[in-house]
Parts: sequence; structure tokens; C-alpha cells
Amino acid sequence: MQVPKPTDEDRARFHALVPDDPRVEVKPMFGNLGAFVNGNMFLGLFGSQIGVKLREPNRERLLAEGGGPFGPSERPMGGYVALPGGAHEESAIWVAKALDHVGSLSPKVKKR
Repeated sequence: MQVPKPTDEDRARFHALVPDDPRVEVKPMFGNLGAFVNGNMFLGLFGSQIGVKLREPNRERLLAEGGGPFGPSERPMGGYVALPGGAHEESAIWVAKALDHVGSLSPKVKKR
């Protein structure tokens, strides 16, 4: 599997969607980016795709509104949905829902 690289424009779009929240940390991941809360990723960049981790009802709703699988086509990431292209405001709403959902999960324990 070849990991797609994001363009500068993709990275700028991702950064524009990262909430201004002191709990959020952005880290590089395999040449792409991830935004984390409590050690858990809620927002990811994979090539030109931006994906969010959502609760089931919201996940199904976003899929119905044009979202799609997020991550490698051979093995999409479970629980994540790629945002459809479109208005920044709509995408920001989904990102806020993802932050709320993942922020409510137990903090990830770092492995030694």
C-alpha cells in the first residue's frame, strides 16, 4: 500500500478545520496529519481526504450526505468518515461533533 501525500492546500484545509481548543494536539502520521484529544484521534488527513470519527447515528448521517470511507481503499479506518468536499462551515460542524464524541472517550494510555 502506498500512502498518499497531502498537498500544501490539503494541509491548509486540515489546519483550518482544527478547533482552537487547548485539549487538541496535531501530530504527523505517516506523512499525513492527525488531530488528537486525550490521545485519541478525532480528525485525520490522508492525502486529500479529511476524516472524522463519529458516533454511529452521526456517521450514518454523514455517509448519507456524501461522506465516504476514510483511509486506504484496501482497509478504510473503522468509525471514521471522509468529509465530502464543500463548505468549510459544514465540515467544521462535523469536526465539532467528532471532537465532542472522541473527547468523551477514555484517555488513551501510552504504551511503554
